[in-house]
Amino acid sequence: MEPKEQIRLLTEQLNAANYRYYVLDDPQLPDFEYDRMLRELEDLEREHPELILPDSPTKRVGGQALSQFEKVTHQVPLMSLQDVFSQEELEEFLCRIKQTYPSASFSVEPKIDGLSVALEYENGVFVRGATRGDGSVGEDVTENLKTIHAIPMTIPNTPGRLIVRGEVFMPKRVFHALNEEREAMGQPLFANPRNAAAGSLRQLDPKLAAQRKLDILIFNVQYSDGAEFESHRQSLDYLQERHFKVIDAQILSQPDDVIRRVFEINETRENLSCDIDGAVIKVNSLAQREAIGATAKFPKWAVAYKYPPEIKQTQVENILIQVGRTGVLTPKAVVRPVRLAGTTVTNATLHNQDFITKLDIRIGDTVSIRKAGEIIPEILEVDLSKRPADAKPYHLPSVCPVCGGHVERDPDGAFLRCTSPDCPAQLSRNIAHFVSRDAMDIDGLGSAIVDALIEKGVIRTPADLYYLTLDEVKSLWKNGTTAAKKLLKSIEESKSRDLSRLIFALGIRQVGSKAGKTLAAAFGSMDALMAASIEELTNIDDVGQITAQNILEWFAQPQAKEMVERLRDAGVNFQSQRQITDARFAGMTFVLTGALTKFTRDEASEKIELFGGKVSGSVSKKTTYVVVGENAGSKERKARELGIPILSEDEFLSMI
Repeated sequence: MEPKEQIRLLTEQLNAANYRYYVLDDPQLPDFEYDRMLRELEDLEREHPELILPDSPTKRVGGQALSQFEKVTHQVPLMSLQDVFSQEELEEFLCRIKQTYPSASFSVEPKIDGLSVALEYENGVFVRGATRGDGSVGEDVTENLKTIHAIPMTIPNTPGRLIVRGEVFMPKRVFHALNEEREAMGQPLFANPRNAAAGSLRQLDPKLAAQRKLDILIFNVQYSDGAEFESHRQSLDYLQERHFKVIDAQILSQPDDVIRRVFEINETRENLSCDIDGAVIKVNSLAQREAIGATAKFPKWAVAYKYPPEIKQTQVENILIQVGRTGVLTPKAVVRPVRLAGTTVTNATLHNQDFITKLDIRIGDTVSIRKAGEIIPEILEVDLSKRPADAKPYHLPSVCPVCGGHVERDPDGAFLRCTSPDCPAQLSRNIAHFVSRDAMDIDGLGSAIVDALIEKGVIRTPADLYYLTLDEVKSLWKNGTTAAKKLLKSIEESKSRDLSRLIFALGIRQVGSKAGKTLAAAFGSMDALMAASIEELTNIDDVGQITAQNILEWFAQPQAKEMVERLRDAGVNFQSQRQITDARFAGMTFVLTGALTKFTRDEASEKIELFGGKVSGSVSKKTTYVVVGENAGSKERKARELGIPILSEDEFLSMI
């Protein structure tokens, strides 16, 4: 079979499998077979890039990272809905419509608690996706939307222009898994799936968005060149025939049936894969909608019924302490099981000692509890009338509950932290951070493998990874010699990573990926950074007094010194490849905009930073130059308004 035909056939088969899995929830193709076919397609596309089809499933992994999102003006405004909060208000809306249009029927749909987007298609090909923004202007998040498998990249029999509106959400199971991972890494938790979905969709790197496994439900046709509809139901059927994942909408004529369905959705919300915060009620007839009209903000033919938050009482049976990657002690209340917002709640977050003290929460107390953002259980207040006589004020321990190490309060916050670098609770999370993508990027070292290596006793610091042997590693897999060799190769390759990654990987408090780059460029070597004084550190941009103190204290620890020396002996790179030797851009700020053709934004940013400059995502009076590519748009206009010099790609190249 010719490569062109092979690519076409594999693309069709994989897209059909994706549709059954992500839209119909009826997987047919085994995961192993899907992965095998996807690898075969990737190999063919690598050999024949000119044959890649626009709907290739390989595009789902995420494209190149952006430096910012471009603004998009919606052809059809994405209006919001008028909220109603009581049955009386809902009845009033239904009666008003029925008085004018006795034959009116209504679509009743779950109100997904996510992020509204518009998807644009030209002649059946997905060309752009944008967030709602203020309803008139949103942000172009096309590359991130491509990572959502439920969005078709091409749709058959759809000439001209089609714009549909949907709600991007994070499935509940994905949300819980993400928060468990963040908790294990000592990172702040997302309050609810909506915040998580919004944050994921606005990741500048589409590969990070792809990892979040977002989903979407389509609920409206905004604009169509090639089809006309008489009703909302007809438009949804049209979309469903074209393999969109469409909202569950029931068409009902009688107000009593509408109200019954609204409350039925609330009662069965726990069975939904996504979080909801209400129900949407819309007039079904599009002609009636047109006649009813809209205000400046809301259509008059639809409302959103918002479900009230559910609050119940339960009893605090115990308070447990978890220790995160950075040593933070996080208290959690174990409560008597209670049914809340469709699920059984057995524990609630207590945040920190200040929160416990403020509400005076004690073991044995009867407390009022609700789900913050309808997801994370939280305690609202204590019922003092039901407090046991022997209940005592609760204080977090003065020593680490895992290792017995000294605990101290953060000077910059309300958290208590274990200060022992040998704390077992922190080891797994420290190593997981060390090997992560933005740090040393060691492929194949997932949490299960890390925990297995710790349990075997072959690693107790990240430096020990570089001394692992084939015999120590291969036993982790059945017939695991091949996997073990691949892991050891990945560990060996990480030795050459830039110093900036190593600095970030060490896990020093408040030293993130950006600070790692700044410190590596400023000092040039690990030895120079270790020898730096507080004054030298605070003279660096973006390094404040507290961060500088954290750096000094970390390198002063005997365990840290030992680990650094073991990394040196293992051959890990201690030199910066980004050291500023030519500071021609010192004090300058650049903004990159438009489609660049002679270099990528990452390449341009790296050069600017290498010459001592900064890269910003927005134009302001502090901007020195704006480098423009094709279709530069609003940033170029703003630069001209402010009188900021504009550089073409050739002019920028001549400067570097």
